[in-house]
Amino acid sequence: MSSETIIDKADVYKDPKAWRKIVVKYQKPSLKKAIGQIANTLLPMLGLWVAMYFVYDISFWLTLPLILLTAGLTVRTFIIFHDCGHQSFFKSRKANDILGYITGVLTFTPYRFWHWEHGIHHSSAGDLDGRAEGDIWTMTVEEYEASSKAIKLAYRLVRSPLILFTIAPMFLFLVWQRFPSKKAKRKDQLSVLWTNLGIAVMVAIGCYFLGWQKYVVLQLSICLISTTAGVWMFYVQHQFEDVYWARKDNWNFAAAALEGSSFYKLPKILQWFSGNIGFHHIHHLSSRIPNYRLEECHNAEPLFQQVPCLTLRTSLNCAGYRLLDEENNRLVGFKYLREYRKKHQPKAA
Repeated sequence: MSSETIIDKADVYKDPKAWRKIVVKYQKPSLKKAIGQIANTLLPMLGLWVAMYFVYDISFWLTLPLILLTAGLTVRTFIIFHDCGHQSFFKSRKANDILGYITGVLTFTPYRFWHWEHGIHHSSAGDLDGRAEGDIWTMTVEEYEASSKAIKLAYRLVRSPLILFTIAPMFLFLVWQRFPSKKAKRKDQLSVLWTNLGIAVMVAIGCYFLGWQKYVVLQLSICLISTTAGVWMFYVQHQFEDVYWARKDNWNFAAAALEGSSFYKLPKILQWFSGNIGFHHIHHLSSRIPNYRLEECHNAEPLFQQVPCLTLRTSLNCAGYRLLDEENNRLVGFKYLREYRKKHQPKAA
């Protein structure tokens, strides 16, 4: 079956071989593109740190554009880290692992542990009965209504944009990821300890050359912007109104990828800084496709262009979605609860 004939989603959902024939062509890593991406990401980042060292003493406000650029490159570095964990960035496993650990330190993320957790996300995204590690806490309307007041308050706090996109990202990357889960394998737990050691060395070097006050201010500013941007990207890729959710018995991997992961159509400059991860539907369909080939795969098959598409403007609506209305298969805000309660209130005898 040629890719030109695969235009019906139903056929693709029924036959995994159909979409695998398409994506396999884009799973081959390119050493040239990989090295180029490292060069145009890590070298400018180093240069920006040097520039910030000098500009900071003149004016913090003059440093802000440099901080913003460095934060953007940090997000791009995270995508390289992410690809290494999927063993898609290089052909060599050893090369992926070495670069993965290095970029993990730069992004304050334990390489093996994070990808163990991320693997769970890939295998269960959109599965209502498989919600677990690596996902943003999402409750159905029915679950929320049946919860205690304490759980409802906790959920409202966690889903608050102020916490979800500022406090939570910083806490996740700087604090939470310093501690391994007992559910992970021993080697995954050890990666947390090795990453912590690497971070300690990096921070010590930064404080030595820049002075601790300057380094801390710059690093925290970069982390605030980059972690917020990263969590926002992850959020909108799985938290849009018509996102795919299904119970385990009806859950379909290809449907979860193409309907449960958005195509985040960003301006080219933001697409570059985010490492093409906006083509998230392609990534979830095949995590072995390196980020520098995602757009190529998306453009090659009309089927992939029939997926939910978000822009910067339309993605802002996603911040208002809080709960899954399982009856109508859509995400809703807390305001919907009034309508739900009126609809489901006990009828008078």
